[in-house]
Amino acid sequence: MKILAGDVGGTKTNLALFAKEGSELRRSELRTFPSGRHVDLESILTEFLAGKPDISVACIGVAGPVVSGQSRVTNLPWVVDEESVRKTVGAKRAHIINDLQATAFAVPFLPSASLAVLQRGEADPRGTIAVLAAGTGLGASFLVWTGKGYVPVASEGGHADFAPRDEREVRLFRYLQERHGRVSVERVVSGRGLHAIYRFLRESEGMAESEGVEARLAAEDPPRVIVQEGLSGGSSTCGEALRFFSSLYGAQAGNVALQVMATGGTVLGGGVTPAVLTMLSEGPFLESFLSKGRFREFLSRVPVKVIRDDKAALLGAAHYALERQEVDG
Repeated sequence: MKILAGDVGGTKTNLALFAKEGSELRRSELRTFPSGRHVDLESILTEFLAGKPDISVACIGVAGPVVSGQSRVTNLPWVVDEESVRKTVGAKRAHIINDLQATAFAVPFLPSASLAVLQRGEADPRGTIAVLAAGTGLGASFLVWTGKGYVPVASEGGHADFAPRDEREVRLFRYLQERHGRVSVERVVSGRGLHAIYRFLRESEGMAESEGVEARLAAEDPPRVIVQEGLSGGSSTCGEALRFFSSLYGAQAGNVALQVMATGGTVLGGGVTPAVLTMLSEGPFLESFLSKGRFREFLSRVPVKVIRDDKAALLGAAHYALERQEVDG
């Protein structure tokens, strides 16, 4: 049985084929497409599947809310439709789920080598697990134990209001409010948020930058440049942007852990997160995660891990497709 798994994001779309071998799923035929260069998902699917074997079932994780088998992608002018995907793929069944549901579905199947530990904690083996992922945007989900296994629950928590904690964050909030009106958490905790933080430091806080870094920012992907220059020490402003970002990320991760009582742990994913793992490990992330007043002790017992594999959502989508196939027949 061939399974098509997809992960649709604002920046890129990942597709892969999976086959069941014993009790495991084996991935093959992985490809990444720049989302913005295509008019819709169907054109990408057609290109990817050319010359491939017949697909039994498909599951696509989409960065956006899914209602009645359809999703309008948050950071793309695309509508992803379950029936349209099924026809394009030629499969008997196709499923559309939220991208963070797909990531969450992968968590129980990830090997320990795919997870970096930020805080060891004391996990309840049947406790709720929070999942937060900073990529182009900010995704959120959580896993609930049913008695037989974990089930992921969809969420759009990344679009909750950004609540500043101190004077500098208030200034950041006002800077973003002038440009966007409403300010969600995603405006600061995401790849685009990292770039916004950098611009705030330059334009409102008066931090300087070299001409070389400014030229790179204009010619290349800004979040990637900020990460590279910040971690290498090539730019003090990029470094400060990463520290500020890490603090904001930690605060939101702590919020989500409290909201769902994540006694099973908090897992961080997304394309940005593994890229800034060094900063998350050494910077202010953990202090912001813990800094919740009377609930500091509770949060100190919550394991915090980072998914190193930025293709984990594909594994989760494949497992979702397999589970539905076994249930539906």
